[in-house]
Amino acid sequence: MRRNASSSISSNITPAVNDSPKVTRSDWTTVKTLLPYLWAYKWRVLLALIFLVGAKLANVGVPLILKQLIDRLTITPAHPAAMLVLPLGLLVGYGALRLSTTLFTELREFVFAKVTQRAVRTIALKVFRHLHALSLRFHLNRQTGGMTRDIERGTRGISSLVSYALFSIFPTLLEISLVLIYLSTHYDIWFSLITAVALVSYITFTILVTEWRTHFRRTMNELDSKASTKAIDSLLNYETVKYFGNENYEARRYDEGLQSYEVAAVKSQTTLSLLNTGQSLIIASAVTLILWRATQGVIDGKMSLGDLVLVNTFMIQLYIPLNFLGVLYREIKQSLADMEKLFSLLDQHREVADQDDAKALHIDHGKGGTIQFSQVNFSYETNRQILFDIDFTIATGTTTAVVGHSGSGKSTLSRLLFRFYDIQSGSIHIDGQEIRSITQSSLRNAIGIVPQDTVLFNDSIEYNIAYGKPGASREEVIAVARAAYIHEFIESLPDGYATPVGERGLKLSGGEKQRVAIARTLLKNPSIMIFDEATSALDSKSEQMIQMQLKEIAKTRTSLVIAHRLSTIIDAEQILVMDKGRIVERGTHQQLLAQAGAYSQMWERQQNRPDESEDDELDDQLSDGLNNEQLNRGLNTRNETTPA
Repeated sequence: MRRNASSSISSNITPAVNDSPKVTRSDWTTVKTLLPYLWAYKWRVLLALIFLVGAKLANVGVPLILKQLIDRLTITPAHPAAMLVLPLGLLVGYGALRLSTTLFTELREFVFAKVTQRAVRTIALKVFRHLHALSLRFHLNRQTGGMTRDIERGTRGISSLVSYALFSIFPTLLEISLVLIYLSTHYDIWFSLITAVALVSYITFTILVTEWRTHFRRTMNELDSKASTKAIDSLLNYETVKYFGNENYEARRYDEGLQSYEVAAVKSQTTLSLLNTGQSLIIASAVTLILWRATQGVIDGKMSLGDLVLVNTFMIQLYIPLNFLGVLYREIKQSLADMEKLFSLLDQHREVADQDDAKALHIDHGKGGTIQFSQVNFSYETNRQILFDIDFTIATGTTTAVVGHSGSGKSTLSRLLFRFYDIQSGSIHIDGQEIRSITQSSLRNAIGIVPQDTVLFNDSIEYNIAYGKPGASREEVIAVARAAYIHEFIESLPDGYATPVGERGLKLSGGEKQRVAIARTLLKNPSIMIFDEATSALDSKSEQMIQMQLKEIAKTRTSLVIAHRLSTIIDAEQILVMDKGRIVERGTHQQLLAQAGAYSQMWERQQNRPDESEDDELDDQLSDGLNNEQLNRGLNTRNETTPA
């Protein structure tokens, strides 16, 4: 009998809560988080800074050489030959400084490229590992589309921040300082004063307006992530959309997200126009005033034409990069916002973590291990308990089956054994080792599971089977495929083992996916096996062959079987009957039949009814406490469809 995938499996529902409260990180906190990754290559960082300073010194030197060149040309020398020698030397110096500016800039990029890319790689890998270390609760509540966009934007934001802040803002500020020092020591105080006031006004205006605009950008990010989540979720559930003919409904949902994003984007662009207009007004006013003072100085004889060109060139060199300060500042703020999202994933609390003194699990391989649940109480939510005083032992090398209605807590047992969650009270031991005192990796390496709902990677059949043992040889893959009775099917395909299975394995039937899952679990060769309705998607003939193979495998392993179809577990050394999170009966098949209790009633019902799935659905309805009208409607439907 197949378990209804759409039935309400209450014990598997987790609360929609975050692992940790949402805390807004400050920009400086985000920067401080990034700095250690950059400082790991401190010598490269220092060398890049030296090249940066060299590039700016050369850039400031260009107008000085130009001033000298013009002044020499406007003064008649005593010897005409000197007029050729002096400009030639200045021209060579001018060209050398121009070349030095470019050379130092490229050397800076060359030296620092590895620092940036290694930081991006290290952080991305750390986030990836951390996401895998988070509890199942987090992954059941996450929105994959939005989260992947956050990671993508965050890693891109690191490169952008380094590029804009270190290679644009800092060099500009350094050049401003050098120019102000030169102007204050060589010319009228008005030049320095006008430049300083203009810079302060420009920077203040830019920061204030950009800060005001930042929330528009944050809103755009959030709406973009939501729209992406809806699109990915809809495409992943392509078949469901087609089954219900809801293409237009999905398009409307997606367009609602795009419409909200459009409104936020228009607001952002409008405020950007305001920012650019204000910046241009400040720059134009400052350059006009500077040029007026320089022209007046030439007229009064206090400044030469070279000085006029020098001041004007300084202003152009300063204000061209400053003209992009608003864009740079906005992009820096955007990068910080993106990085904040990325680093917030690292701040997610690891609900299930190894103890500091955790040791590896030791099991005598080939014999399995003794599993013991002792007075286990567990709840996904604090106000709703799922398991009550669960107490049982699975002896080494034996098979224990768990049966019961949907929502009784059967699948929760396997999740707790894998330690996807920590229990509230009681203990779980394997060969006398409490699972909270051993490393999660060693625990999960010792356990293999064949789930009812198998999800495969979007890769080849061979890759998905070999996933049970990365690095396995082709011969090993074929051997387990034969054991799972899927080798002949694979060989019949045009591409054989290289056949792609599609997104989540949707190119394969339910039975084919289940056999792939069995094969990869056999390849893992664990000491403990969990079968969660492992043959539910197989036809009767294939199921019988697989059941024989699984029984042979289970002889040397400790096995936990979660089943609805009782005929598949009659040989189990121990059968547990669960109801509403409690073990209500236990014993062998014959012992439970003799008790004439819940198990006996389930057995009799399955033996007498050809369509077991509908009976089980009605059992689920009884278990969930539906009203009589709903139950009668279900009974009438069954009577109408069941042949006499």
